[in-house]
Amino acid sequence: MRTAVIFFLLTASLFSQTWVFQESHTKESLRGVSAVNRQVVWASGTHGTYLRTANRGNTWTPAQVPGAESLDFRDVEAFSEDLAYLLAAGPGERSRIYKTSDGGTHWDLQFTNHEPKGFLDCMSFWDSQRGIVVGDPVNGKFQLLTTEDGGQHWNYINPESFPPARDGEGAFAASGTCITTQGTGNVWFVTGGSAARVFRSNDSGKTWGVSETPIMHGPASAGIFSIAFRDAKHGVIAGGDYKEPEKGEANLATTDDGGKTWKLVRLSQQKYFSAIVYVGGRYGGVFAGGSTSIGFSTDGSFSWKQFKPAKVNAMGSDHFSSVWTVGPEGSISRAELPLVVTVD
Repeated sequence: MRTAVIFFLLTASLFSQTWVFQESHTKESLRGVSAVNRQVVWASGTHGTYLRTANRGNTWTPAQVPGAESLDFRDVEAFSEDLAYLLAAGPGERSRIYKTSDGGTHWDLQFTNHEPKGFLDCMSFWDSQRGIVVGDPVNGKFQLLTTEDGGQHWNYINPESFPPARDGEGAFAASGTCITTQGTGNVWFVTGGSAARVFRSNDSGKTWGVSETPIMHGPASAGIFSIAFRDAKHGVIAGGDYKEPEKGEANLATTDDGGKTWKLVRLSQQKYFSAIVYVGGRYGGVFAGGSTSIGFSTDGSFSWKQFKPAKVNAMGSDHFSSVWTVGPEGSISRAELPLVVTVD
């Protein structure tokens, strides 16, 4: 039986030549990005801005959601050229969820946070109908919302089903990746501030456990900012202190047991990373980006290369061969990974 196996050649010299910087036609700070495939990508940012491309970024079309011009879209989750969700992060009613089913011609305001102390941070979806949102603690518990019907109804998860937050613990709305989903019911979200923990559920948020991690924390500006899982067992977390991005401490960690335990990735020069993504599945790599650099690993995150100075807010992947970054002043770049196909 002939089986094709795809390997990525990710040497630093080869990879550094594949970055393509693109014209976004906006100077807004871009904070979220979602790659549907190699052709269709959405991005989001300040002043109610969203962008879309359907040709790998050769042309980007920016626009504003009507009535949302004062909002900061920290997350976008897209499923096609027409279907996407936007999450606005902010205190109280500035935290909102929008949806379009016609490529942005019309936007439906699906949810407004009426809790004055509430602050929505990130969202993730198992599929186009089933999603989950995490927000900062209110009355000692993180706010968690889920939908089973494409956002027609967003419902709070019973706070009694998950452990309490610690004093000074919260989530970071830095890149839209402080929560991630996998399979049909696995979900994880990460925290910072006084603690750097990973909350996990394998039943779509009905019941939860929580794990300590070795990621640096303490100041309100430090902790875990991003989480990604390759499969149900293997995941990575990234963070640091955004106020001291050059501070090289415990900023990356991995798990091979579904997030129950985490092992620190030891680097001689660590940086602050606000986003981390997998690309290429089992035979691919892990990419992390922050306000000072982009790094990558090709061996399960055991060793890393920091090869490119950059100012990155968020990263997205089509999970096959493309990685996208967005950042300040409308910056967008794409990396196309070279492939070698072997047959045995």
